[in-house]
Amino acid sequence: MKDLKGIKGKYYIARLIEEGEHEHQDFKFAISDARKIARSISAFANRDGGRLLVGVKDNGVVAGVRNEEDIFVIEQAAEMYCRPPQEIRVTAFKAEEEKTVLRIEIDRARRRPVLVMEADGSAHAYYRVKDENISATPLMVRAWEAASSETEGVLISLSESESRLAGMLAEGPVTLEEFMLAAKVSRSMAEDIVVRLHTMNLLDFVYNGKTFLLCRMEEPEDE
Repeated sequence: MKDLKGIKGKYYIARLIEEGEHEHQDFKFAISDARKIARSISAFANRDGGRLLVGVKDNGVVAGVRNEEDIFVIEQAAEMYCRPPQEIRVTAFKAEEEKTVLRIEIDRARRRPVLVMEADGSAHAYYRVKDENISATPLMVRAWEAASSETEGVLISLSESESRLAGMLAEGPVTLEEFMLAAKVSRSMAEDIVVRLHTMNLLDFVYNGKTFLLCRMEEPEDE
């Protein structure tokens, strides 16, 4: 079991807290439910990665962690409740008033989706949007699974309906129903097209505050 002999990080942790909760950062006041932590891990892993600051309240007040059992629960969340199990990096910092804050770093998953095994036996994937962990739709999960198993480097021409959707996405996000109506295709066929374009890195998903829309996949920024 890891101990809580944290390294000095009062000002570093203060700077992180000043950022607030966002797409890549979440505050956790206490660790009481491994599955709740697993949902945050899933959400970050299915997006672009992120970090948890454990021992910090939602309003940014440092409360500190209780004991080293918190680390055990966090590791349990990543290893037992995430499928596939996720590697995380845990670092303890001494913040204000010598209170210990844990920084949990989560990388973007190499293969999506990262699912959470729920108490009822079901498995759900989550996706980080601003400061929330949103449940991914079945279509998103299916598209991620297909992309993870797709052989890279295969260039295939688009069908008429696929080209239609690609053209719509060039003008902005659309719903699946809008595409179905425009292309005059069934829901099943529309979903197949969405999955195929996602595997070709032409389509992604964006949350509008209520639901996920289809959008054009952004090109990665040059480093």
